[in-house]
Amino acid sequence: MKIKETPLKDCYIIEPTVFEDDRGYFFEKYNEKRFEELTGMNGHFVQDNISKSSFGVLRGIHLQKGEHAQAKLVSCLEGKVWDVAVDLREDSPTFGKWFGIELTAENKLQLYVPRGFGHGFSVLTETAVFSYKCDNFYNKESEGSVRYNDKDLNIDWKIEEKDMVLSDKDQNAPDFKAKNY
Repeated sequence: MKIKETPLKDCYIIEPTVFEDDRGYFFEKYNEKRFEELTGMNGHFVQDNISKSSFGVLRGIHLQKGEHAQAKLVSCLEGKVWDVAVDLREDSPTFGKWFGIELTAENKLQLYVPRGFGHGFSVLTETAVFSYKCDNFYNKESEGSVRYNDKDLNIDWKIEEKDMVLSDKDQNAPDFKAKNY
């Protein structure tokens, strides 16, 4: 397993070591001890979530706030997504910045999104199956979101606006400057 820094503080790309032969492949998707050694971050996850979406679906930008904040380790199990992390920690040197990465079943990359970040993804293939490991339990009252097309963030979702499929919640999320996320 290799850890690569992103331009955002505390946000990491995890690249597994993959062993391939004529039978297929094997890799260790997650190892708590190794993760903590490489990142210095808490690697204890308590909830796994899976979503399946069609081309053009954009989920985000979502977060959990307060004592229910969540760090996430995300990956794409089938298909291809454009995954985006946004630093919403006001005391961070990368506050208001975003990072995007293509996660695919083929590249097997994962992105560690720390607490205090917003997160979202857009589906670039006919379908995609997405995995989230979370270090805290979901709490509906602690949900937050930021508008996906906020002009100040100016995120490139890698799909055209006319092809985006959005929930009502995501269409009506507050702007970044409102700090009402």
